[in-house]
Amino acid sequence: MTVRPYDVLFEQALTRVDPERIHHAAFRAIRAAAPVTTRAVRVPSAPVHALGLTFPHPLGLAAGFDKNAVGIDGLAALGFGHVEIGTVTGEGQPGNPQPRLFRLTDDRAIVNRMGFNNDGAEVVARRLAAWRAGGGSTILGVNIGKTKVVPEDEAARDYEKSAGLLAPFADYLVVNVSSPNTPGLRDLQAVEKLEPILTAVRRRADEARPDHRVPLLVKIAPDLSDDDVLAVADLALATGLDGVIATNTTISRDGLASPVSRVEQVGAGGLSGRPLTLRSEDVVRLLRNRVGPGLALVGVGGITTVDDARRRLAAGADLLQGYTAFVYEGPLWPRRIVRGLATDG
Repeated sequence: MTVRPYDVLFEQALTRVDPERIHHAAFRAIRAAAPVTTRAVRVPSAPVHALGLTFPHPLGLAAGFDKNAVGIDGLAALGFGHVEIGTVTGEGQPGNPQPRLFRLTDDRAIVNRMGFNNDGAEVVARRLAAWRAGGGSTILGVNIGKTKVVPEDEAARDYEKSAGLLAPFADYLVVNVSSPNTPGLRDLQAVEKLEPILTAVRRRADEARPDHRVPLLVKIAPDLSDDDVLAVADLALATGLDGVIATNTTISRDGLASPVSRVEQVGAGGLSGRPLTLRSEDVVRLLRNRVGPGLALVGVGGITTVDDARRRLAAGADLLQGYTAFVYEGPLWPRRIVRGLATDG
């Protein structure tokens, strides 16, 4: 097995530093390197037509890495064909107390309880306006969530506010009702609660972009039962959604290789990475079998290798996203996946 320089750096140095500090330092380096990485030789790839858009290839960066839209171009220059920012909430908020980001290296997994820390929709909208005015052209998804202090019965209003501010700059919008780190948020995945939110966001996005229909997707959790996954699929068809992102992080800790003591020490939060691979793949397959070919599906969760990516596409995903593998595998990871998928053509 080949040992890459990044593997040595990760094991010998990065694992010794608080993950959130490393994230911020790495992200600063990515932004600083953008002028160089942008000029890197492009990896051959096959375009993907989905959501009424033409993506350069299937692989994008999942929401959570760039919460505040500060490094879109630098991330795209590493090889991601699209970048999803956020989660952005109607009001800015600091998120949960630190520490709130943890590694389970034995499982190549991450646990986070960040709590939607972000600058808020108004600030991010101004940032995106400047980015677009400066020529920003990366395919951009904007992931929106509920502000923590907003009561559940006012959730639609909060999502609506974000949609109105951010739709003018988004290539697609995502309603996130599946993070485990905002109290009560996952309850909004129930069809009777989700439908009015999606309806309100659709209406407000159309008002904000009367000349262009911004595709709207919903992001769901892997912890939904199969019946609930199918109910969301039916709702997506009934309400005219453009797609579903499957899946977010899990609250399950079943089958982990990490010592029980370490898992208990880390505590609550959403788990991402390799442990999600099989369930996320199953959810994509369930969705595709239910919705047919017309709805776009984005597969995310536990995609680490080219074979993982191939299987997710075979299960029915049109597009793919990664996050945790990017952390564990390093900045060359997206190009490796894209190059591997290109050989399948």
